[in-house]
Amino acid sequence: MSRFAKAFGKGHPALVCFITAGDGDTAANLDALVEGGADVIELGMPFTDPMADGPAIQEANLRSLGKGTTTKDVLAIAAAFRARHPDVPLVLMGYANPMVHRGPDWFAAEAAKAGVDGVICVDIPPEEDQELGPYLRDAGIAMIRLATPTTDAARLPAVLNGSGGFLYYVSVAGITGKQQAAIHSIEQAVSRLKASTDLPVAVGFGVRAPEQAEAIARVADGVVVGSALVEIVGRHGENAAAPLKELTAALAKAVHNAREQAA
Repeated sequence: MSRFAKAFGKGHPALVCFITAGDGDTAANLDALVEGGADVIELGMPFTDPMADGPAIQEANLRSLGKGTTTKDVLAIAAAFRARHPDVPLVLMGYANPMVHRGPDWFAAEAAKAGVDGVICVDIPPEEDQELGPYLRDAGIAMIRLATPTTDAARLPAVLNGSGGFLYYVSVAGITGKQQAAIHSIEQAVSRLKASTDLPVAVGFGVRAPEQAEAIARVADGVVVGSALVEIVGRHGENAAAPLKELTAALAKAVHNAREQAA
């Protein structure tokens, strides 16, 4: 059974937590997320033009790049995480350039060697899957795709073709961290997506507080939180681990217990 299957098969919705590699004390921050109860970790690969991200993650990218973080550094962070946490799914999330400029075969092989379970590449659409997808799948790494409110019935099969791990539903049309969709629209979207795939559906973009996470967890298989965690790193720098663990624990409690609360 894959790490994703275990993470989404615990009998409760999964909490997916994102931070940017190289921003603050990344190892301590990742450990804090796991200790707080995160079921899946997304590790952001810093990039100079993160077009899908809002100010918090843009600033985290700049902080990381300002320290000289490279793709090899990100892979080293991933490998060290895997050694410490053999059972927690790890996803690299980022943009095409850092993933393919040395060759997609190199990236896929190195990511597999580091123990990465999945990759989210924001700017390679399903129609251009051949740029990266086959290399990842051949290396045993899931190509995790994004669905959005504008992903209609005609395009959804292309999004699902070749995707794995889980389906990430971007609940708003826009950038990360700025707004959140109404729970009714999320419920409708998740229901529509789950009718077309057996993959777990995790919902993200704009989730900041335990109350929001709980409401989404009542209808989705997972909840993704990013900007709120990244902002903590921005405020606390090298000392972010404790407040990260605190927020993650509150989010995990809300997500894991959401369906019991609704019953």
